[in-house]
Amino acid sequence: MEKFVLATRRFMRDEEGVTAIEYGLIASLIAVAIIVAATLLGTNLAEIFNYIAGKLTVPAA
Repeated sequence: MEKFVLATRRFMRDEEGVTAIEYGLIASLIAVAIIVAATLLGTNLAEIFNYIAGKLTVPAA
């Protein structure tokens, strides 16, 4: 049991994994921001292209 307690204390003091977790959180936040931006941009682009397509006329043959 004493080995388990010592291993637990050593694990709690070890901060090496914290950096990896922080980088993971930052990467996930950046990914969410990119997804939101791409979604908004895609919607706006679709509206712009639909507007332009509505203004175009078919040339007479």
